[in-house]
Amino acid sequence: MLIIGIAGGTGSGKTTVVKKIMELLSTQEVAVIPQDAYYKDSSHLPLQERLELNFDHPDSLDFELLVKHIKELRKGKPIEQPIYSYLTCSRSKETIPVAPAQVIIIEGILIFSSQELRKCMDIKVFVDADADDRLSRVICRDIMERGRSVDKVLQRYEAVVKPMHLQFIEPAKRYADIIVPQGGHNQVAIGMLLATIEKHLKT
Repeated sequence: MLIIGIAGGTGSGKTTVVKKIMELLSTQEVAVIPQDAYYKDSSHLPLQERLELNFDHPDSLDFELLVKHIKELRKGKPIEQPIYSYLTCSRSKETIPVAPAQVIIIEGILIFSSQELRKCMDIKVFVDADADDRLSRVICRDIMERGRSVDKVLQRYEAVVKPMHLQFIEPAKRYADIIVPQGGHNQVAIGMLLATIEKHLKT
């Protein structure tokens, strides 16, 4: 089993890189574990407080459960992945069954923040992108998927996303084995990553 961690700033192109890897491998060979599924449940808080939560801080994540699940998959055991809603800022009662696979991809902005989680990874990838490019993607995503206004997105970017990126995400780049510049558009870097994965799987 090969466990790959793919980190990078919000809107950096992590999802594009994950898709490129999945195009190389069959769906039976790869399982994707998104960091976003492991945010701590906040259903005990009033809705207004939930909407102001800082999702870009490591403390917002249930790393203990995520590490436990990765170790279970490594042992060949299936897991029940949580379902988290950004709209209600709470976990669903339902879960998603995930079976062990030849390749496990852990994807998220803060996955390198946990030393215990990093130890579980065979390859650590950091997807890098220009701040302006990331901001434009964040605006589009938050408006379309999370129902936020442009003003709200920009306000949150300046108050939360940018400072958290500088404090936690950008410094985590030093843990990466592979850095993919220019986000998901760097075909050469992605090609090198895919070659590394193929070589690792063959050995």
